[in-house]
Amino acid sequence: MTDGPPIAEEIEAARLAAIAANDADVEAEVRRHTRRNFIVAGAAAAAGLGGWKWLRSRPAEGGVAWPFRRVLEANERIAGAFFDPNRLSHTYDPSQVMRPARINGGIGLAANADAENWRLNIEGAAAAVAEGAASPVALTLDDLRAFPRQELTTELRCIEGWTMIVHWTGVRLADVMARFPPAQPVRYLSMETPGRGYYVGLDIASAMHPQTLLAWAINGEPLSWQHGAPLRLAIPIKYGVKNIKRIATIRYTDIRPADFWGERGYDWYCGL
Repeated sequence: MTDGPPIAEEIEAARLAAIAANDADVEAEVRRHTRRNFIVAGAAAAAGLGGWKWLRSRPAEGGVAWPFRRVLEANERIAGAFFDPNRLSHTYDPSQVMRPARINGGIGLAANADAENWRLNIEGAAAAVAEGAASPVALTLDDLRAFPRQELTTELRCIEGWTMIVHWTGVRLADVMARFPPAQPVRYLSMETPGRGYYVGLDIASAMHPQTLLAWAINGEPLSWQHGAPLRLAIPIKYGVKNIKRIATIRYTDIRPADFWGERGYDWYCGL
């Protein structure tokens, strides 16, 4: 007499045994991967922490550890390589301006500054050298208003992340530089507030950009004291930290000038 087909109970028992064996294999594999992943993650975390501590312990240059400064310098070189004097920042209809214009930053805007005797001093200009002037070229606001008037509605973009559409009125910095060129070819401009409370450096190409203005009005109104009256820089191809308020001095130089925020952990170029 031969055995008959397996009874239902035997089939079910065999199925459950196979499932249990497979579950055990899966659980063992999961445990193996979990231990390995934990070890790898722990090693990566330790390496990352060690690397961060090493970076933070490096000598500082311009407000940041030198490896970070090298990264910022690489960013500057890339931005400079892509600079095109014919590439314009997007402009808007004046009806799109944001009112009231946001006030951000008051460094260098001393409340007791002498507005009546304010002058824009241009140091290193050929005119001053030719005339043997003991002092730099000194321009009043009326002198600047005699240049061709420019209107520009564009974005002021803060390095902190916010933006604002602003209408500027002023004169192209390039026009002023053409009238009072440097005594010899230079690569940079330095700009300072009265007393040098705030200062920025610009590469000459950015200074000559057609949208770079010396502005005396914002949104159709004269600059307020908080907005940098009587004159400020409006340079939409740079972040807001370069838009220096209350300019008292423009200096031609062939040595890259100091920059307030460039000395405090930001990149010097700050281009968009």
